[in-house]
This record gives sequence, C-alpha cells and structure tokens, in this order.
Amino acid sequence: MEQELIKLQEESNGLLTQIRSKYEDLEKSRISRGDFDSFVGNVKGRLDEVDKNLALLRTPPLPIPGEGKSADTEFEVKTFDKFLRKGWAVLTPEEQKVMTVSDQTTGGFFAPAEWTAELIKGVVEYSPIRTVARVVQTSARSKQWPKKTTSAAAAWVAEIGSRAETTNPAFGLEDIPVHEMYAMAKVSKQDIEDAKFDLLGFLREEFAEQFGVTEGTAFVSGTAIGKPQGILVNPSVTGYTGVGTSSKIDADDLKRVLYALLDVYAKQATWLWKRSSTLAISLLKDATAGYYVWQPGLQLGSPANVLGLPYLECVDMPAEGSSAKAVVVGDFRRGYIIVDRLDIEVMDDPYSSKSTGCVEFSARKRVGGQVVLAEAIKVLTLKA
Repeated sequence: MEQELIKLQEESNGLLTQIRSKYEDLEKSRISRGDFDSFVGNVKGRLDEVDKNLALLRTPPLPIPGEGKSADTEFEVKTFDKFLRKGWAVLTPEEQKVMTVSDQTTGGFFAPAEWTAELIKGVVEYSPIRTVARVVQTSARSKQWPKKTTSAAAAWVAEIGSRAETTNPAFGLEDIPVHEMYAMAKVSKQDIEDAKFDLLGFLREEFAEQFGVTEGTAFVSGTAIGKPQGILVNPSVTGYTGVGTSSKIDADDLKRVLYALLDVYAKQATWLWKRSSTLAISLLKDATAGYYVWQPGLQLGSPANVLGLPYLECVDMPAEGSSAKAVVVGDFRRGYIIVDRLDIEVMDDPYSSKSTGCVEFSARKRVGGQVVLAEAIKVLTLKA
C-alpha cells in the first residue's frame, strides 16, 4: 500500500510540474491562452481522481511536496496543492492570503495582465484640401474639361449702321492626369499568426493615412511631374506681395490680398494657412490702442473667421518667413479640382519574400489634381 501511495504522490507532483511548464510556454508565447486553460482543466480533473485515491489509502496521509522546507514555505505549497485539487472556495481566509499574484508558484499565473487589442499612436496631420476643393471620379487615365479662354465682345451700333464681326469666344482644354502612389510593408508570417491585435487592419489604416499625407502635400506644393499640381506652384495663380513688417503677416496685407479676388469668388472663399500663422494673426495688435485686431467670436455656433471668411489650418503651407507664400485665399471649389481614379487597393504577396519568411503587403492609389481657374485663387507672398 505504501508503494501505491508513493506512486500516486509522484503522479501528483508530475502533474504540478507540467502545469508550471505549460505556464512558462504561455509566457513565452509558445502556446495560446486557450490551450493553457484547456490543459489546466484536464490536469485538474486528473488531480481530483488522484486526491480521491489518496484519501482512501492514506492512514495517516503521507507528507506532500515541500517536506524538509521551512514551515512557511511548506504551508504555501500545501495551500497551492489544495487550491489545484479543490478550488478557491474551500480555502480558509488564512490560506487565501497565501495565494498571491506576486508569486507565480502560489497562483500568480492565474492572474495574467490584461491585453488590450488597441495600438497607441500619435496623430498624423495632413492638408485638408479635399474638404474645400471639388472632387470628381474618373474611369480613365485623365479627365478633361473644355475651358473658355477668351470672352465674346459687344459694340454699340446705330439703328441702320453697318455691323462688323465682333470678337468671338475662344476655347481650350483643361486636362487633369491621374498619378499613382504606393506603399509596401513586409511582415513575417509568424508576426501575422501570433499578433494579439488586427495587424492587417492596422496596415490598411496606416496606408490610407499616409496616402492622405502624401496627396495633401502635393495639392499644396506638387510639381505636376508624376504627382498632382500644387496650388502654390501654378504659375497663373497671382496675388499680392506684402508691404508690411518684413517676413510677417500684416493685417493690411490680408485685406489687400482678399480684395484682389473678384467679388463672385470672395463670397465663397476660404483662407488657407499654417497653424502657426493662426497664432501670428491672433497676436496682431492695434499700434495705437494696443488691443488685438482679431477677436474671434465665442458664441456657440459662431465659428471663428478672419475678415468674414472661414479658415483652414494646413500643415503643408509655408510658415512666416522672407518671401514665403504663407497665405492663400480663394474659392477652391471652382479653382482646384481633384480627380480620383482608383481608391486604395491593398494586395498581399506571400511569394516574393518567401525565402525570408515574410509576406509583402502593397497598396496603391491613383489620384490627380490641379488648378483649373487661377483667377479664383490669390496668394499673399510676405515681404522679403
């Protein structure tokens, strides 16, 4: 009988060792939480059977693991063994105190840290030109608009006077080609398999965000060579060169560039500048009285405006500086058109980098944009 008791006790010790080993695998991500919980459930069932057999054979019961250790250590080991066999509810208040999360061997691995499937990341800024420009779709490599380049003329004539041909209208063609952007990332197959959050969904969001950044920059300062044409680059967009304080935004200059716009465009116009320029404008003071020139309203539903027009803060606009094109004002819906050919397309390629154990994720987007009516937009160039 004693040999049978020893055999059952050794089996119990072995099961406890297996639990600790499986927990080490869990900590090192070699097994999943579900696999670990399933294993512990199976082992606990076997421990219950061993416990019943020991209860029948022990007279008196043999010592359990921990024999020869200090009284405190032996008590902890006994308590842990009792917990594994019969659960938390049967423990006395004194025994429950011993089962602490600070010690893995006394139940710490039953209280793992909580994993949050959410990534903390900083905000990415990009130019909001899409919110004010005209955006259209196309299914071709470019989109064209007929454009009037010369207006017809009229003249006075007597009742029976001869009538010569007046100037006829002339036309041209505005052609907006679409351009392609791409992004690519390589991800190991193991990372895809073991990630604790939606890694592929994150990549799609990241691609979309960076496409927004890239196209936003082009809509402001793009060269029109392999990318959209920027508002500040079009040679036909004129404006006004400041005469105020050198390299600074001046209140009088803001009025002058606004009134350089035709009335029909000014009624639908929006200011465009960098956030730092908003600060510079808010700090403008009357030279005599010393009060702030710009006093945005605080009433609910009354958004701040400058000279009666709304403004957009655009990260890609130049900051104040010598000869900087720091301010743009205009009716962008008439003056600038964005053409979307293909929304974001994401493809996965498990073959090209298979030798390195990676999958390539590539995304592409086709979009064009350019100034189509230069007179609807004016630029304030600061004094050198």
